[in-house]
Amino acid sequence: MVIGSGPIIIGQAAEFDYAGTQACLSLKEEGYEVVLVNSNPATIMTDKEIADKVYIEPITLEFVTRILRKERPDALLPTLGGQTGLNMAMELSKNGILDELGVELLGTKLSAIDQAEDRDLFKQLMEELEQPIPESEIVNTVEEAVAFAASIGYPVIVRPAFTLGGTGGGMCANEEELREIAENGLKLSPVTQCLIERSIAGFKEIEYEVMRDSADNALVVCNMETLTQWESTQGIPSYLLLRKPCRTMKTKCSVTRA
Repeated sequence: MVIGSGPIIIGQAAEFDYAGTQACLSLKEEGYEVVLVNSNPATIMTDKEIADKVYIEPITLEFVTRILRKERPDALLPTLGGQTGLNMAMELSKNGILDELGVELLGTKLSAIDQAEDRDLFKQLMEELEQPIPESEIVNTVEEAVAFAASIGYPVIVRPAFTLGGTGGGMCANEEELREIAENGLKLSPVTQCLIERSIAGFKEIEYEVMRDSADNALVVCNMETLTQWESTQGIPSYLLLRKPCRTMKTKCSVTRA
């Protein structure tokens, strides 16, 4: 069974609709019976030719559990559903549904999803790998956020855990803004958790997209610079980037199995 990404919104879903569609077609080509769950009828993915069975239902614990109990799939592929699919897989696991029905999880392990999405676990991982990160603190209340911001100074960034495309986060220049954004971020986070981080606004932001296989062979697909000063997330290709920061990234980056 494949979990789709739901409605296409700013920050995620469009690319996962394409990837999920290709996954369904590839699985069918290999002879597997494919069941698809997606709440968005306006996508290519929900065309009846894409999967053997298509459920256009809300991607919630209640509805997905019903479908799992009805279809009894051997395996679940959530990673092509973006943040929606990942959150659903975590919820199904925590509620014991996957173990109850003997459903194998394909793709990224739950522990890896948790490590990437839980702000505290991710911070611990970066520290273990000796990767530089801004000063930060995990908070579960607004008062904790205000206290930490007072200790390091403004501006700070609020990053809620397990939210879609960073929903609920933002930059705060003072305590009033922090209280408002932190309160909203904590409400939107499924685990009521936010990371309060020293702002690094103005730093050069260079991104590398890397593919890695199970033998730890890595391939750089592309690199780009995000021009936040133009309020744009349009990637600038590598030949326009300054060479020095690119060399820094090349020497500092390594393929590490966490």
